[in-house]
Amino acid sequence: MRDRTDLKPFTIVAILILVLVLPLSAHSQDANAAKARALVDAAIKMSDSDAAVKLLWQATDIAPADEDAYVYLGLYYNSRSDFDNVVKVYQKLVKYQPNQVSAYLNIGEAYMSFSPPRSDDALVYYRKAYEIDPKNTFAALRIGQLLAQSGQRDDALKYLKIAQGDSAKNPTVASEAEKTLKQMGAL
Repeated sequence: MRDRTDLKPFTIVAILILVLVLPLSAHSQDANAAKARALVDAAIKMSDSDAAVKLLWQATDIAPADEDAYVYLGLYYNSRSDFDNVVKVYQKLVKYQPNQVSAYLNIGEAYMSFSPPRSDDALVYYRKAYEIDPKNTFAALRIGQLLAQSGQRDDALKYLKIAQGDSAKNPTVASEAEKTLKQMGAL
């Protein structure tokens, strides 16, 4: 039979390793976040957009869960109507922040900006945003509009009425929902 005292030195060593490694891991994450922020700050100040974009992508590699670099990349690519890259940017963000509603909405909007719009792809991302945040009236509006376009009237009505019902908090979304409901002959 094994004496339990034989395990004590191993247990103590394991605890010491955990105590030493965990703070280093947290410190490493903080250091990476600081490096990423510095890259984002440098990129913002640059006049060479190609170099700035490279720095922003580096920032996403160093601190992949920090959303600042993604936002600037998204703005950059959107301003150039480079919607493939807008999708790539926010798909990378949701890989590290799977509950980031705005990233799903941005992907949906990018798909709707293609010519012709990629409605089926967009709908997947709007639904994911709504699944994460069922009070998000913008996601409800877009889902309702897309369902209406595809002839799914009953489902469209459900989402459009949700979007319309939040006129005090988001009058623009409510107004768009009302407009779509009128076009459908539901009002």
